[in-house]
Amino acid sequence: MDTHKAIDGLAMGLMLLLCMIWGLQQVVLKIAAPDVAPLMQLALRSGISALLVGVAMVLRGERMSLGDGTWRPGLAVGLLFALEFLFVGQGLRYTSASHMAVFLYTAPAFAALGLHWRLPAERLQRFQWFGILLAFAGIVIAFFGRSQQAAAGAPAHILWGDFLGLMAGIAWGATTVVLRCSSLARTSATKALLYQLAAAFVLLLAAAAALGEAAFNPTLRAWGSILFQALVVSFASYLTWLWLLRRYLASRLGVFSFMTPFFGIAFGVWLLHEPLEPSFVVGAVLVVAGIVVVSGYGWLRHLLGGEKA
Repeated sequence: MDTHKAIDGLAMGLMLLLCMIWGLQQVVLKIAAPDVAPLMQLALRSGISALLVGVAMVLRGERMSLGDGTWRPGLAVGLLFALEFLFVGQGLRYTSASHMAVFLYTAPAFAALGLHWRLPAERLQRFQWFGILLAFAGIVIAFFGRSQQAAAGAPAHILWGDFLGLMAGIAWGATTVVLRCSSLARTSATKALLYQLAAAFVLLLAAAAALGEAAFNPTLRAWGSILFQALVVSFASYLTWLWLLRRYLASRLGVFSFMTPFFGIAFGVWLLHEPLEPSFVVGAVLVVAGIVVVSGYGWLRHLLGGEKA
């Protein structure tokens, strides 16, 4: 019997807070970029968060044993997690934080496609395929729908940054597939998170050094960004999300996460004064609508047809 609860006031409040935090993270990375490269920020936040998760595991009496058969998928999710944030860090050098927020959160569509292929229980329904089409139509419009005037006035490398954001979404989706289809699905959430954070710290730090992006100017802005990313985003928000997943219906929570790209756009416009091209707004709305249809299929069916979600 499924003991997960429907969404209540606590879950709604926490999801609203989480979506605001996740929408703000790209903006904070961009704000601190003059003092420390986004890639270096992501490496440092992963290392600090990995240490905090390790301490939490020790306090809970949880052992980090590699003899339970999880090290291979753990290495895979760690590599994918690092790859995701390598794309984010490099993409933010070329595109806006609001664009990155939208393209990164295409991940549920890619995860749904991967799970459709790997797990019979996750086969996409006809209505969900419509959501996939909506999301990909939105991607195409956001990429190529700029007016000629906007395209002429914008740096040519913005499209490259957008592409890297999309690749980050694919890497995130692939991480979800490995987590669901491997022995990590039967291990603790903290252990799975520690694999990802530890690998990201090592690989992103190496990438930052290799790309000449390891410089650190210890300003208040730089430290504020790293502490926000490490303590609030990578540690507190991820553990809160995992806590919610253990207590509430995942389909209902997934629907609420659609707010994240909109918060990312809003914070980018407000704090960074990023311009918004109408075609990008249309594309973003289609992407989010598609994600809601794919991730919230059970909830939407229950809402519209009175069936059990």
